[in-house]
Amino acid sequence: MSHPSASHTPSAPPTAAHRVEQLFEILIFGSRWIQAPLYGGLIVAELLYAAKFLAELWHMIVHFREETETLFMLGVLSLIDVTMVANLLTMVIIGGYATFVSKLDLETHPDRPEWLTHVDPGTIKIKLAASLVGISSIHLLKAFVDVTNENPEHIKWKIFIHLTFLGSAIFLAYTDKLMQRDRKH
Repeated sequence: MSHPSASHTPSAPPTAAHRVEQLFEILIFGSRWIQAPLYGGLIVAELLYAAKFLAELWHMIVHFREETETLFMLGVLSLIDVTMVANLLTMVIIGGYATFVSKLDLETHPDRPEWLTHVDPGTIKIKLAASLVGISSIHLLKAFVDVTNENPEHIKWKIFIHLTFLGSAIFLAYTDKLMQRDRKH
């Protein structure tokens, strides 16, 4: 006759409520995959931005000789703007997918971005805020370069929006720094 050891306690069979709870938790965890098509859509948007970049570049090449320096500079700033938005999309796609949907198996990939090693929602927010400040800066610079064709009221709003983005980015970075300090203690 076998005797169960004193340290071993038999576990109770799972109840129906426990099985329902486990199923619900699996469903909740699996719901993260609902975001996958959203990231796929952002990839399509990034492809469209690449097409817009190439169309703008082609326009600049074709009309190079007849454009004034100001128009050429505005074209270059537009290319920078499109590139920065594409960078923002890449950051959101890679960082968001890796943070919220599934781990990316890129540890040995030679082109793995450095920022991906410490990506978390706080880091993504700060990078997004910094990107928005950069994009806003380009729009503001375009307005200043072409100030004679800009509505002064629009320039005021662009400055206000830019300062709002800048203040938000500084606040997010400061908040993240405080949270990092608290985590270390």
